Amino acid sequence: MEMVNITIDSRKLQVPANYTILEAAREANIAIPTLCFLKEINEIGACRMCVVEVKGARSLQAACVYPVSEGLEIYTQSPSVREARKVTLELILSNHDKKCLTCVRSRNCELQRLAEDLNIKDIRFEGESYDYSLDELSPSIVRDPNKCVLCRRCVSMCKNVQTVSVIDTNERGFKTIVSSAFNKSLNEVPCVMCGQCINVCPVGALREKDGTEMVWDALANPDLHVVVQTAPAVRVALGEEFGMPIGSRVTSNMVASLRRLGFDKVFDTDTAADLTIMEEGTELINRIKNGGKLPLITSCSPGWIKFCEHNYPEFLDNLSSCKSPHEMFGAVLKSYYAEKMGIDPSKVFVVSIMPCTAKKFEAQRPEMAATGHPDVDVVLTTRELAKMIKEAGIDFKDLPQRQFDDPMGEATGAAVIFGATGGVMEAALRTVAEVLSGESIENVEYNQVRGVEGIKEATIEVAGLTLKAAVAHGLGNARKLLDRIKAGEAEYHFIEIMACPGGCVNGGGQPIQPSDVRSWIDLRTERAKAIYEEDRDLPIRKSHENPKIKALYSEFLGEPGGHKAHKLLHTHYKQRENYPLDK
Repeated sequence: MEMVNITIDSRKLQVPANYTILEAAREANIAIPTLCFLKEINEIGACRMCVVEVKGARSLQAACVYPVSEGLEIYTQSPSVREARKVTLELILSNHDKKCLTCVRSRNCELQRLAEDLNIKDIRFEGESYDYSLDELSPSIVRDPNKCVLCRRCVSMCKNVQTVSVIDTNERGFKTIVSSAFNKSLNEVPCVMCGQCINVCPVGALREKDGTEMVWDALANPDLHVVVQTAPAVRVALGEEFGMPIGSRVTSNMVASLRRLGFDKVFDTDTAADLTIMEEGTELINRIKNGGKLPLITSCSPGWIKFCEHNYPEFLDNLSSCKSPHEMFGAVLKSYYAEKMGIDPSKVFVVSIMPCTAKKFEAQRPEMAATGHPDVDVVLTTRELAKMIKEAGIDFKDLPQRQFDDPMGEATGAAVIFGATGGVMEAALRTVAEVLSGESIENVEYNQVRGVEGIKEATIEVAGLTLKAAVAHGLGNARKLLDRIKAGEAEYHFIEIMACPGGCVNGGGQPIQPSDVRSWIDLRTERAKAIYEEDRDLPIRKSHENPKIKALYSEFLGEPGGHKAHKLLHTHYKQRENYPLDK
């Protein structure tokens, strides 16, 4: 690797020649403030918070985009640099909605932290402000333009990473606004509700639709039997909301907190993930043996499903008809569980704790009501659960050991890896390989489909069949993969697609990390490590060996893919207009 010699604040450094000043400074532990910067997503030098003085240059330069070169001399704290940063920040604050105490991002706001770090005590300017209306028509995402700082991180994520492109900068000058075309609501454009825009927003301009009050009301209603289920990705991220290291496994703390909140039963969505594998694996085997439509594409990610409905309707018949695990579980809880417990299904109130904002939209789909009642009544994100725990005054770190409730609280290692990209594929292969071969397979880890490479391919030999599989995460990668298939450049039997980069561990409802963490630490990898650790620690690692699932089929559902299972656990999809969104 070619290296160059540079000087930052009188410190002589040797750094890779392809670095920017910001990267070089960070490696030397020299702090340079940023706001619009997000590594590999938004490197545009627009906010000017990272300006530095470069010897020989006529003006201050943005460190996030300025390349290093041999002999470069940089000053990060000169009087002109400090004044420029302060003036820039004061101008941003001059027309910002400063309702910080009631903002969802209070104490986790990058603008707030910059004001503190740069010692802003007064704002010398009174900017021209506009009172924009709140966009809260979407079931998943609320957009508040009054808090927007025009950093464009959400635009880059939506357009360049997810390739959904429903928001951009509109108007000019003081009237510039980040919005959908013609300032339409996110509910009126082909937004897929993935929430990745929320995760990269440095302030409170984007947030999830809050469902906590509905849950508090349900918990206080003596006529309701309120049960909660939690997705696998929640247990490896929730701890971050309480100051714990990224990737901490907090399963027991989470369960204990939910009990303290007053839920009648605390269940594990992983149980339904095992159920999903039974149904989806059966569907794959049937399609392969009977000449069905291939490739079969997974349907666990509602953001991906909505993206497909808008942009690739020709692939709708390729989608697995299986509901996502939490919707399956909701249907089972309002049928099998209600019958077993002698409870009127209308009195069973199901709350899903998910890493995903798109699941709020999914829960409202009319197709998700197998018993005549919504399969799931309310979806809360990981962040919303943390808010409830804090509101209840629960000491999250100091709680007794607790486990999920029976009869629906037992799951396998195959289920827990659903939270990471490639996990659904791997879980399915563990079962499909044994069913097709009729033999027990000891090595259940399929490393070919693990990791954060955008598109992964695997060829597995099973019972004389060469099974070709692919995994894509992030909708930009999904688009590339589907376009290759359409062009006849690739052919597969089975495909897993997750809307969010890295899968559910990096879902739109997960704890928000600031850019100085997100840019340099791979959240996807750190959280996924904990997922795979839990898989290895579990005694059963194959979905078809879960005794609770076996009992569910023998006592209630019959056989995988059977009539009753299909009625409760499967669904259908529809083509949606790409623009404007049909209502």
